[in-house]
Amino acid sequence: MLLRDGGGFVLKRDLGGFYRLELHRTPVDLVEKRVRLIGTLTAPDHVEADGVQPA
Repeated sequence: MLLRDGGGFVLKRDLGGFYRLELHRTPVDLVEKRVRLIGTLTAPDHVEADGVQPA
């Protein structure tokens, strides 16, 4: 689930925990909805997202 966190976004994982996201565009229409994320894991809890779409 895509959630706002201050000025940024986090992805709440189905298996628990969160990923901090670096997004190049702001997907405000997908906030608080289940999403599918395409990106690169750059640290244990950080993803550089290439795309976000509805799940």
